[in-house]
Amino acid sequence: MKRILTVLVLSALSTAAATSYPFSVTDDLGRRVTLRREPVRIVSMLPSHTETLAALGAGSKLIAIDEYSNYPRDLSSRLPKVGNSFTPDLEKILALKPDLVLTDDSASSKLVQRLEAAGIPVYAGMPQTYNEVFESIVVLGRVTNREAGATRLIVQMRRELSALEKSVVNLPKVSTYYEIDPTPYSVGPNSFIGKLIDKAGGRTIVPAKLGDFPKIDPELIVQARPEVIIGMTLAEARARPGLRGVPAVQKGRVYQPTPEENDALSRPGPRLPQALRALIKALHPEAL
Repeated sequence: MKRILTVLVLSALSTAAATSYPFSVTDDLGRRVTLRREPVRIVSMLPSHTETLAALGAGSKLIAIDEYSNYPRDLSSRLPKVGNSFTPDLEKILALKPDLVLTDDSASSKLVQRLEAAGIPVYAGMPQTYNEVFESIVVLGRVTNREAGATRLIVQMRRELSALEKSVVNLPKVSTYYEIDPTPYSVGPNSFIGKLIDKAGGRTIVPAKLGDFPKIDPELIVQARPEVIIGMTLAEARARPGLRGVPAVQKGRVYQPTPEENDALSRPGPRLPQALRALIKALHPEAL
């Protein structure tokens, strides 16, 4: 997917023809995946894939999902759970006889190898950057013969994102520390979350050279003196060595997303507009 040019997205927006099978695509592991016919029994091992298929109008094709997929509620509540990419329930997956399994690009080789050995096509991919989110939607639309759904979804998302971005376009950029977990892992400016922070009127303190989702030195946070911290409570920030003195903590501008907001922020899929709204609420609440 990371090798797909942006022109693929633009092409999909202009012409949404039905997919012709056999259909082949190269996934993020560099594997050529070929589907002989339209898949109708899909197992999703990644929440963003689950949400994307549902938004494309292909939710009825899902026969099982990973244990973290919890949205849309009506879909996730009725489908069987088959572990996750790292600890999959292989026997359960095989018993369901899927004709396509969707997973991420860090999936265990055991999962991919066992499914391939059983003759089950596996597509491994997970967007890392903002543009790759839309590229992924295009790919999944083509794979599932839902290109028209992909077109509608992308147009809708871009419209909502554009309207939200305009609400903060004239506001000052706020230096932001976004924490994924207390290790601490954070986000670089070229990641999809980093790009959303920029669109929300912020600027991540993490240099691009460290990567998209790097483990960082806690001292970097102290030295960068962020104006806003996202991903912990104020009490947790005050308990961290050195953070009491940074502007975000001194001014109480520490924001812990709700569970639903956190899901939207952590999943590179259809809920990007909800993720952007959550970031604007933290960085520029006056704009909402």
